Amino acid sequence: MGVDYYKILQVDRNAKDEELKKAYRKLAMKWHPDKNPNNKKEAEAKFKQISEAYEVLSDPQKRAVYDQYGEEGLKGQVPPPGAGAPGGATFFTTGDGPTTFRFNPRSADDIFAEFFGFSSPFGGMGGGGGGGGVRGSRFSSGLFSDDIFASFGEGGGGSMNQSASRKAPPIEIKLPCSLEELYKGTVKKMKISREILDASGKTMQVEEILTIEVKPGWKKGTKITFPEKGNEQPNVVPADVVFIIEEKSHSVFTRDGQDLIVTQKISLVEALTGYTVRLTTLDGRNLTIPINNVINPDHEEVVPREGMPSQKDPSRKGNLRIKFNIKFPTRLTTDQKAGIKKLLGS
Repeated sequence: MGVDYYKILQVDRNAKDEELKKAYRKLAMKWHPDKNPNNKKEAEAKFKQISEAYEVLSDPQKRAVYDQYGEEGLKGQVPPPGAGAPGGATFFTTGDGPTTFRFNPRSADDIFAEFFGFSSPFGGMGGGGGGGGVRGSRFSSGLFSDDIFASFGEGGGGSMNQSASRKAPPIEIKLPCSLEELYKGTVKKMKISREILDASGKTMQVEEILTIEVKPGWKKGTKITFPEKGNEQPNVVPADVVFIIEEKSHSVFTRDGQDLIVTQKISLVEALTGYTVRLTTLDGRNLTIPINNVINPDHEEVVPREGMPSQKDPSRKGNLRIKFNIKFPTRLTTDQKAGIKKLLGS
């Protein structure tokens, strides 16, 4: 058969139209010359081959000729299976022979433009006109950087005015985590239900388990993205599913960046005569911190390396900061006042 267009597009011989579109979209993006500046000649050849394969297999008339007679049939060496004149093919009758089919491949960039909905794949920014095959002037290196691919969810920061295949907006889901989980790390499994398209283009609902490995030190607002795990729809790139870390409130500690803060309620006597802080850490250890100095209302005891682990390097930890809420007596008796004056001086 010569060139195997099914193999080029990596599809089955019974592939339906939607499968062909999906295969072409993926391969055309992969081998677009602007995406392959380091192997431009190979990319141009592949891109042309992919486009030609898609043009043949997506057209019922051309596909029928190809399936029955192979590449030779497309070149006009055998008669077509029926009449008609599809785009890109010419029928003519010679005086002494049968009707002949001739396949005139369009340029790869014209097919790209038609498929993705642009009047020109270069939006008037590039040079070059129509004609057979890929032209270097139309695929000049760096012409668009990644911009042309941004509208197809392929990265880059630019966008085009039109896109036949838009990407659905991301689906954001809050993921509540306790302070203990964010301190030690944990694994969470989330079940999602979504719709996918089968080979015939019908939707079917499936359930999937997404595994999220929460790393020690992750903060509120940290995002975990599962690309294209949203519902599949025709001509729409599925949405990304994005989990956003939420930090549950804790009964003892509050978080300030990498530091942990705890507030101890103590009496005035304890503030003046000494106090021992006893705490259970987020990983279950018992801390005993004696404070022998006078504790004033603004005092903050700092315990190094007993805070939250660093997100970049979990072996590095912030500080534990102990604040104090001193309970002053609401009233003193005359004897108490006299005693305090005698001890502390007037």
